[in-house]
Amino acid sequence: MTTPLVLFDFDGTLADTAPGLAAAANRQRAYRGLEPLPYDQLRPVASQGARGLLRVALGLSPGDAGYDEARIRFLADYAELMYDHSALFADVPQLLASLAQAGLRWGIVTNKHTALAEPLVAHLQLSAAVVVCGDTTPHAKPHPAPLLHAAAALHHPPEHCLYVGDDLRDVQAGHAAGMTTIAAAWGYCGDDAPVESWQADHIAALPLDTWKVVRALTHYTVSGSVP
Repeated sequence: MTTPLVLFDFDGTLADTAPGLAAAANRQRAYRGLEPLPYDQLRPVASQGARGLLRVALGLSPGDAGYDEARIRFLADYAELMYDHSALFADVPQLLASLAQAGLRWGIVTNKHTALAEPLVAHLQLSAAVVVCGDTTPHAKPHPAPLLHAAAALHHPPEHCLYVGDDLRDVQAGHAAGMTTIAAAWGYCGDDAPVESWQADHIAALPLDTWKVVRALTHYTVSGSVP
């Protein structure tokens, strides 16, 4: 592979947003007079957004009575909390710097809606070449449409793209789009099947392992970058 475009999921891959999402989920419990759930119980489903967090926190799923109302309130609370409870994962800045130093473009493809994603991406000072959100296309991941939209926006062939994500649906979307997939095992990784069963093309235990995969695939040797 030469001159790849590296695309990343956002929550649980580039940014540790679970603390804010968990706090918003526990607010929904507090409104109902329920005790907060331990953070470790909510963190695994943070990449699934409102759908996953309301399922764990309240036992509500899309289509259930009260789900839509709870989702609206959850998102409003999260919008209030997200800036003070989000940070890039350790070594993500170094990973992105290595990509930039190699002359490689990178972007974000997230299921987070634009109203939440774009302000938080800006707050974290991420200079992505493209940001595709959950409402950018008619379909969200695991459908390949958002990934294909990102590739097309930068005039990049999908077969020369890498997609990095911490959820099974990220790998499914990447495969469906014809991209090479990297499972971000440092992320939230869901509460169902283990990462090793996702059939990702590569598994990165830590953010800097992603750069090692990219370099191996592209034969880049960049002075001063990750060994």
